[in-house]
Amino acid sequence: MNDRYSHVADRRTFLARAGQGIGMLALADLLAGDGLLAPSAAAAATAGSRSLNPLAPQPPHFAAKAKSVIWLFMNGGQSHVDTWDYKPELAKRDGKELEGYDKNTGFFANAVGGLMKSPFTFKQHGESGAWASDLFPNLSAHVDDMAFIHSCYTQTNNHSPALFQINTGMSRMGFPCIGSWTTYGLGSESKNLPAFVVMYDTLGRGLPKGYASNWSAGFLPGVYQGTALNAQGAPIDNMNRSQTMSDADQRRQLDLLAKLNAKHQAAHPGEQELAARIESFELAYRMQTAAPEAFDLESESAETRKLYGLDEKRCSHFAKQALTARRLVERGVRFVQVYSGGMENQLSWDGHNDIEGNHRGFANETDQPIAALLTDLKNRGLLESTLVVCCGEFGRLPIAQKSAKPGRDHNPHAFTAWFAGGGVKGGTHYGETDEIGFKAAVNRVSVNDLHATILALLGLDHLKLTFRLNGRDFRLTDVAGNVVKEIIA
Repeated sequence: MNDRYSHVADRRTFLARAGQGIGMLALADLLAGDGLLAPSAAAAATAGSRSLNPLAPQPPHFAAKAKSVIWLFMNGGQSHVDTWDYKPELAKRDGKELEGYDKNTGFFANAVGGLMKSPFTFKQHGESGAWASDLFPNLSAHVDDMAFIHSCYTQTNNHSPALFQINTGMSRMGFPCIGSWTTYGLGSESKNLPAFVVMYDTLGRGLPKGYASNWSAGFLPGVYQGTALNAQGAPIDNMNRSQTMSDADQRRQLDLLAKLNAKHQAAHPGEQELAARIESFELAYRMQTAAPEAFDLESESAETRKLYGLDEKRCSHFAKQALTARRLVERGVRFVQVYSGGMENQLSWDGHNDIEGNHRGFANETDQPIAALLTDLKNRGLLESTLVVCCGEFGRLPIAQKSAKPGRDHNPHAFTAWFAGGGVKGGTHYGETDEIGFKAAVNRVSVNDLHATILALLGLDHLKLTFRLNGRDFRLTDVAGNVVKEIIA
């Protein structure tokens, strides 16, 4: 070789060295996963493993109180004044006009009625004395494990942008959702299941408005996007290997595919989607063994099935999803989101007409399964490490929407969210709405604040969890967000 180029390795030497380097990184990742490396070596292995596996577990910014999240999403906009935010003043002023009310606050300006008392009965529960409506006879027994934020608000009165905002922090599509940010920041404890799983309505009532954009990874690598389970049939498509192919044959195919993809990636280092594509093939292969076991509810005891209401027609569909959520976090899945309700008005918590019938129906579907989930997590010692969040995209107005059976229109100015487990201070209440529940009035909490609080419980500083795109650092909470420390134990 010419002395002028003696510092440059020939092709054979370069490939040998590169191959050995990749092999050592993989070995270091395996050793680190088994706790066999010193702390400094483990840290180096973690950095290397991220490039090999974008879902490799990552250390939090500070000590985490929760390891995983189950978000129970009351799609359509659950009414706070009919569930957890008791307003006796509404009964006193029932039928009266709300002076100064802007008829464009809700969605139907031509159907504005007077103030309307709740059709449900409220009682106090638990040692904390929390008020709850009779919609939740089972869940109200858990109020001492729940932290309520009564002063939440959002910035839009329309479902799609409100769904985008509660999920991504932005009221327009194209941004990563909180599940994607979480898995980007922390990776996954499971090597054989998706890091982020979404379950939507299984009764044929449709997806939430905005569809898959609600669990999109946006500009983050695609590997962080939520995996939505099928509403009917096998939870995940192509979960079973073809009968004409053996495990060894499939393994050889994947090995060849990995080599070809790695070669292509080396020639295109700026294409981040390639790493996600390579990992998706490997994850799909591993899931063929792990997923059937994870989704096998028949293996649960008769006592557990009865607890969730798996055999109760009124709630069996949501019971299956709630139980599946427990099984997933139990197996290391980082983020699970479960939607109650489908696409259009009465097919979700969107009670424009007959608020009593609408909310009674959806409460019958969800009350027992959610209460069972909290009980089950607690009995298994999982509630301490699992953060359960429950809310919708906005609240509902304290005034009536005129119809044959009165309902309530959308209310972006106020809604209630509750947290349980995962380092939350149970039996606490933060913030207040005004005396009729129209607007958040005391210690107002924005969607950015909610996101910052969830991330904090997971050990993530929302100011530091960033992704550089086109020369700018983006984050879930944009340029806002304050942690609601008062609900953290």
